Amino acid sequence: MDLNSVDADFIAGLEADLPAGILGEADHRYLEEPRGRYRGQAGVLARPQSAEQVSVLLRAANIARVPVVPYGGGTGLVGGQVMGTGPAPLVISMERMNAVRVVYPQENVLVAEAGAILADVQAAAQSEERLFPLSLASEGSAQIGGNLSTNAGGVNVLRYGNARELCLGLEAVLPSGDIWHGLSRLRKDNTGYDLRGLLIGAEGTLGIITAAALKLSPIPAATGTALLVVSSPAAALAILSLAQDRLGEGISAFELIHRQGLQFLTETLPQVRQPFATPPEWCVLVELGLARGLDPELALADLFEAAMTAGHALDGVIAQSEAQRQELWALREQIPEANRLIGSVSSHDISVPLSAIPEFILRGGVRIEALGDFRINCFGHLGDGNLHYNVFPAFGRSRADYEAQRGAVKRTVHDLVHEMGGSISAEHGVGRIKVEDIARYGDPVRLAAMQAIKQALDPNGIMNPGAVLRV
Repeated sequence: MDLNSVDADFIAGLEADLPAGILGEADHRYLEEPRGRYRGQAGVLARPQSAEQVSVLLRAANIARVPVVPYGGGTGLVGGQVMGTGPAPLVISMERMNAVRVVYPQENVLVAEAGAILADVQAAAQSEERLFPLSLASEGSAQIGGNLSTNAGGVNVLRYGNARELCLGLEAVLPSGDIWHGLSRLRKDNTGYDLRGLLIGAEGTLGIITAAALKLSPIPAATGTALLVVSSPAAALAILSLAQDRLGEGISAFELIHRQGLQFLTETLPQVRQPFATPPEWCVLVELGLARGLDPELALADLFEAAMTAGHALDGVIAQSEAQRQELWALREQIPEANRLIGSVSSHDISVPLSAIPEFILRGGVRIEALGDFRINCFGHLGDGNLHYNVFPAFGRSRADYEAQRGAVKRTVHDLVHEMGGSISAEHGVGRIKVEDIARYGDPVRLAAMQAIKQALDPNGIMNPGAVLRV
């Protein structure tokens, strides 16, 4: 697809149709991504304040065949927010469209603009004694539009689902500049194709989300948290099954943590308190959210006793206060930062069927060991089968020493995931980093259908070119 760089005439045309201050120069914040693998470019930066202004921008870009890169909080980990090669694009940041428009507590619905920070949406729901359960390490800077565009997951997917399951309706601008007014608050609407579901997870390749009607939940009356030492990943799965049998949807999170992650915390963030003098090989962080009249600490104690009796749990800590609960969660939440400080050779956001997780971990370790001297930090959302399987340099070495092996490490992990019926992108999306991976491992019929949808909605190929699908 032939696209054109932003030029002076294109900018002049936009300036004539938009209020002053919407256009400007993109500084480094809009041209970098967290892992430092990609650096972007921008012909001009636009910071619109309404869907109508986004419409003006996309209509002009479509006519001029100028590429468009939508930009949210910049926290994505697969390079979807930066375009490093090709014609200089129009970068559209949603940061000024950041209002929580309205909350309907009786309906358990909140309507927010795409640039609203996730933590602010959570706070707005909290102020009405409601819960917006999407929870990520980057929630202080990630934006709702980006969360939806990547179908973000996080720690509460087990109970509440991904971002797609937390959205009832959208307002969005298509590549033509047409505005879709789809901010439905309905839970049942069986009137044809699910355009909402199509735009969620499309990573800005089919249009720009400008607002969303989000699904809220009651705040659990009582919350309990425990860190249980387990004998193996198979034992962790057995405890998950025990917990589900006893507590059903009362389980909010079930996170697997490996010894390597705790050792990385010791190396890089020693201020993070750890409850065990010697890091256990495996442990699980369990959080319950129960209805009024139920005691989560008692429920966790019963679960712990049953797991001990069955030989699945070896030790454990049950939080006795909110401060202790926060300390336990700090272990899990600071692992990504410790990983960043160590510097991975190759990071993988994968999922496999739940019952296959122990075998995947075992076989993955054998295959990585065959490639050389590495450390593996395997952790993540065990309850929904999503592991962050990250490979690091040996102690005392840096990732620069392994740059020549990075591709082989990624290929080894992704080959095994594919063999075991898994996904090479569980919650981070495809972006630009994994375009060749989905071309390699994706079902050809599905990929052809995706290409047809892209062609139908974006025939000029202006929307985030190079992301998700090959250009």
